[in-house]
Amino acid sequence: MNHSVNEFPEDIRFLALLHNIGAVSPERSLSIEEIVRWAGIDHWKVKEKLLKLKSERYVDTHVSDDIEKYYLTIDGIRKVLSIYS
Repeated sequence: MNHSVNEFPEDIRFLALLHNIGAVSPERSLSIEEIVRWAGIDHWKVKEKLLKLKSERYVDTHVSDDIEKYYLTIDGIRKVLSIYS
């Protein structure tokens, strides 16, 4: 089954974006500003999505140099990979 990523809900596309830009571990986590640049959407919209996905345990945070950064959890990675199977 071959799907275009655009066929999936917005949250799944956002998780796929985080996966594709490599935010998959605390060491590779990204700040909201970095994610905004990649996503091309409003800062508050990114923050809202990240908080929702964090509450669903697909995203977690890591603090580096007093900056909160975000990355996919193993559940988030599995969710992204499930769209390709």
